[in-house]
Amino acid sequence: MKRNQARECIIKTASLLFYKQGYSNTGINQIIDEAGIAKSTLYQHFRSKEDLLIAYLEETGVLTLKALKDAAQSGTTPLEKLVAIFDYLEKLVGMDEFYGCHFLNIVYEMPNREERAREQIRRQKNLVRNLLGTIIEPLNKPELADEIYTLFEGALIAHKVHGANWPIRSAKNAVLQLV
Repeated sequence: MKRNQARECIIKTASLLFYKQGYSNTGINQIIDEAGIAKSTLYQHFRSKEDLLIAYLEETGVLTLKALKDAAQSGTTPLEKLVAIFDYLEKLVGMDEFYGCHFLNIVYEMPNREERAREQIRRQKNLVRNLLGTIIEPLNKPELADEIYTLFEGALIAHKVHGANWPIRSAKNAVLQLV
């Protein structure tokens, strides 16, 4: 296996395991076994489990932001773009392989001393917040960005708690009233 392929395989394996069973419940040996690599190969690419977590968060952040931007592109007005994002979110949470927001799942597990992971999660969440701000910019109501962001995050949390789609629909309805 080439160097880049090994790194990608490690990240892919760790990402699946972190997402499905949690960061704390995933051990380095399990990642090594499921990736089919030697322990030395893992440590050539990542000095620690935390380094692997950061790589997972970075890669997942890029994919998440792209998916939200792509969803927004189906609308032409700010309201249509926001509705499209919430429609995408509703489809996403309805998938069999949806186990909650990657970033919220990790932040719930992290002790406060794990600042590096928390900072990476904040960066990703701020990118989502900034995307929403960019979408509503033509409305000249910058305060709405934080309100819509709070609805977005709250919908994800409530979906995780209730295991139902009504929080996403409720958040979308609130956006329709705000905008």
